[in-house]
Amino acid sequence: MPQVLVTGGSGFIAGHCILQLLAAGHRVRTTVRSLARESSVRAVLTEAGMADGDALSFAAADLMHDAGWAEAVAGCDYVLHVASPVHLGPVRHDDEVVVPAREGALRVLRAARDARVKRVVLTSAFHAVGYGHPRSGHTFTEDDWSMLDGPGMDAYGRSKTLAERAAWDFVATEGRGLELATILPVAVMGPVMGDEITGANHFIQRSLAGALPGYANLYLPIVDVRDVAAAHLLAMETPGAAGRRFLISNGPALPLAHIGAVLRKNLGDAAAKVPARVLPDIMVRLVSVFAREFRSIVPDLGNAKQTSNARARSILGWQPRPAEEAIVAAASSIVQKGLVSR
Repeated sequence: MPQVLVTGGSGFIAGHCILQLLAAGHRVRTTVRSLARESSVRAVLTEAGMADGDALSFAAADLMHDAGWAEAVAGCDYVLHVASPVHLGPVRHDDEVVVPAREGALRVLRAARDARVKRVVLTSAFHAVGYGHPRSGHTFTEDDWSMLDGPGMDAYGRSKTLAERAAWDFVATEGRGLELATILPVAVMGPVMGDEITGANHFIQRSLAGALPGYANLYLPIVDVRDVAAAHLLAMETPGAAGRRFLISNGPALPLAHIGAVLRKNLGDAAAKVPARVLPDIMVRLVSVFAREFRSIVPDLGNAKQTSNARARSILGWQPRPAEEAIVAAASSIVQKGLVSR
């Protein structure tokens, strides 16, 4: 079986990619910034049901440094470049997230090209497609790109957009035959790995903990992390995936209040603190005047962004779970691990 490098092995999406690759019989190498993390990452993967841990190896490499990448990709047939800084909300300067995302992607691509890797699958995000646009009834597809300075755009969205554009430019001008496919998931929920809550699972955790006074009038397109990982494997192996972007979404965006209702319906007493109230738009707008972290959501109040997953279904044969399954899986794992109060 081919050997696959997965960058950022301690991450949420990367961990699920590793589990599925090993279950499919692949040999897997993953990067961590320090090999001191190997034992803890192995423990998390083992707890999550890792098959054939002997087929998993580790390499030390950091997105901000050249050292270690040549060794990490050596002998690999494919690379899943999943690692990228995640920082939602305001930052002091965009470069805090833009530079590591863009330069890290280019480091991985250069190393993959020089090692004669066949294909790189890069994890981008819906933030590189559907942000910064004026309101409309438009259904977003892979042909769309986010507007860097449009309404609702933030540093994280710019980092994903600029990193992905840089990756496509590199392959076109310097790739020397290296194939690239990109995966653009919407809000990712699903079973927590270890004790770390990341991505959209934070919203589930805060709802269960009673940390929200109510739900803003916002809509969230959702996809299960297990389906995101499956899309990576399909994009790696499907001949027609080369040179393509894949928007990974499983249906209409859901109102935040509907997500709360799903939690109350399925979690019983564990959902006792989940709010049922929807906050008036005027209240959210007033709070945003004083709380900087609320400003980026104001442009999206009442705006249900629609997405199409037709390309992933037709080219990859990708079949996602219902959004409700991702919501319940995320919440159940948070409760079972005792992470509600974190």
